[in-house]
Amino acid sequence: MNRNDLRRQLECYVPVNEQEEKDLGQILSALAADNIFSRENEVMHMTASAWVVNRDFTKVLMAYHRIYDSWAWLGGHADGDEDLLAVAMREVQEESGLRHVIPVSRDILSVEILPVSGHEKKGHYVGSHLHLNMTYLVRADEEEPVHSREEENKAVAWFTPAEALAASAEPWFRERIYPKLIAAAEQYRKQLSD
Repeated sequence: MNRNDLRRQLECYVPVNEQEEKDLGQILSALAADNIFSRENEVMHMTASAWVVNRDFTKVLMAYHRIYDSWAWLGGHADGDEDLLAVAMREVQEESGLRHVIPVSRDILSVEILPVSGHEKKGHYVGSHLHLNMTYLVRADEEEPVHSREEENKAVAWFTPAEALAASAEPWFRERIYPKLIAAAEQYRKQLSD
């Protein structure tokens, strides 16, 4: 998948709420920037996240993120890769130690612009910026061993969707992001069981 494929996919994406509608328009506009897939764009850049569910969709994999001091979904920077599903899959493997992850669909599960406050990373200051994020639904075996990635997270664990929601210390994610991911994953579960 490349930038043009992503644009087509985003143009076909149906926002589930006003937040997605607004963010989608801004993301589509930002795709014209040459360096939008690179952290060299210090104002905003593309990221990809994964909502990782177990085989029967009863659990969600979360990592305890060091910078945000909260349980959170897994994901990261595109770093030049325009295939955001591949980015999400790679980030899941790197951040959790899982080796076998499978996309439930190649479709985008949700879109969101995530504000990132200035912070220290690896001894350097990173200024406040925006993550233009696509989230994908990914499936993994909860019996496969997981481990943290020391420089990014303190722990990785499976939660029920309700536990995942309660575990997040970030109000905006608890109120705006995770509920829509839980609902979207449930829709996929129903479609697959039909």
